[in-house]
Parts: sequence; C-alpha cells; structure tokens
Amino acid sequence: MKALCTLLFLPIFLLSEMLITPIPSDIKLNNKKVLLGKMLFHDTRLSKDDTISCASCHDISNGGDDNRAFSIGVNNQVGTVNSPTILNSSLNFVQFWDGRVNTLEEQAVGPIHNPIEMNSNFVEIISKLKNDDVYKKQFSQIYNTTINKNNIIDAIVEFEKSLTTPNSKFDLYLKGQKDILNEKEKKGYELFQSYGCISCHNGVNLGGNLFQKVGIIDRYFKEDETNLGRYNITKQNKDKFYFKVPTLRNIELTAPYLHNGSLKDLRSVIEIMIKYQVGAIYEDKDIENIELFLKTLTGEIPNV
Repeated sequence: MKALCTLLFLPIFLLSEMLITPIPSDIKLNNKKVLLGKMLFHDTRLSKDDTISCASCHDISNGGDDNRAFSIGVNNQVGTVNSPTILNSSLNFVQFWDGRVNTLEEQAVGPIHNPIEMNSNFVEIISKLKNDDVYKKQFSQIYNTTINKNNIIDAIVEFEKSLTTPNSKFDLYLKGQKDILNEKEKKGYELFQSYGCISCHNGVNLGGNLFQKVGIIDRYFKEDETNLGRYNITKQNKDKFYFKVPTLRNIELTAPYLHNGSLKDLRSVIEIMIKYQVGAIYEDKDIENIELFLKTLTGEIPNV
C-alpha cells in the first residue's frame, strides 16, 4: 500500500517512464532453431496449395504485417480480420485481436488450419517436408528426431521470438539519451501522457498487455459490426467491443489500423482514439506532435 501511494504522487514524467520500458536487446535464442524457423516461416508448403506462407501475411521487412485491411489466403480468399504485426508479438500477453490463445505456439497452429488462410494440416505438411533433404537433415541435427508437429511449431516460434525491434529513438531516450528526441517529439510524448493514451499503451510493447473496449466514451462501431472482439470468444455481453490493445511499436509501418483495417492513416487513429476513448477536445498541433512521437517507436527491423 505504501508503494502504491508513492507511485500516485510521482511526477507524471517519472511515472510514465516506469510504465514504459525499452525492448531488451539481449534475448537468448537457439540460433539453429531460429534459422530453421525462418525457413518454415517463409515456406509456402505449409499451405494446402503451396501458395501461402506465414510471411505472406507478415512481411517482416515492412512492419510485420501486409498493409492490407484483410489478408489474402489460399484460392484468393479474403480474411475478415486485419493481420496484426508479427514484430514483437512474443511480448504480447495473448495472441490475436480477441485474445483467443495465450501463446505463440497456439497462435502458429491457427492460420495453418484456417480454411481461408492456409487450409492445411500437419499430416500434409510433414509429408511434404519429409521429401526435402535439407529439412530432414536440419530437424535430425537440431531435435534428434524425425519431423513432427511439435518441432515444426517449436522452430517457427523460436524464429518469431527473434523478431523484436530494439533501439528505437524512444528506447534510446528511455536509456538516457535525452537529446535524441526533438522538441516536437518530446511534446508529443507529453501529450501522449496527458491525454491518457499511456493508460492503455504501456509496458515494454506499449500495448499488447490488456484488453480494452473500443468506444469507452461513445459507441464507435455501427450496429452491423460482426466482429465483437472478446464477446466472440466468451459470449458475455460485458466483453462486446473489447479487443487486445495493439502494440504501438513500429506503428507508422503497419497501416491500415484497427481490427477491421478501417483507418488508413495514423492521424485518423489518434483523432478517433482521443474522441472515443478519452472524450477530449484536441488541437491539430497536438495530433501532429503525438504522431511525431509515435514515429519514434520504430525500432531496428530484423534483417531476415
């Protein structure tokens, strides 16, 4: 209780820097598994018709998504939910917009079985990979066993864990390089705090660590909205329009925004969030400065 009271009376700039932490740059990984996982992540043979890979919807070099409102799967089928970035996904507390799975292992299985994404199964995948001498050698050396579902998923997940983006300008600012941000970016950070954005976008991933309702102050979605977020999983009315708060890391690279890909630019997202989430009246220059701050969250994109 004493510690909580101390936090409540800290200056906002000190409190905020306790709520947001830099991405670690020393994550321990099994490099052999990472390289194998990279091969699998980019292998279209994981799909039914050998046309779609994990990378088809998650372009690592371009923000970790595909910059479409909805991704395209096998037979040119179009999805119904915006593909979130794979970058820093290991830092999320759950996976998918509705949080229906808790781990990357569970998440990796979903698209493989989804009939409008990859529409495959592990019996078919293993049959294909067993005809590849490179894969047979790699799996034998790393796992000391034949190719199976568990080690396919394990390798993919190890690769995904490597997809962090440390050393953004803002991370370097948090580490002590106070002059790395210009005055407008610093002002944007102050506004990010004062408008209350930081109440949902905090932690190492500036999001990805809680569920929140879209439309706290006023209803945002129309009556015909079919994706009701957590409600689709729990079937409890209290969970309607609650979604996993997305990470703001590399946000300038991941348009369009929201689970339905309905917002095309970053400025629109900021305006909508201030209006429907906190109910504040804003000035145009405030939006501009917040946008400049958000662009300081772009980190070092993995070179794969």
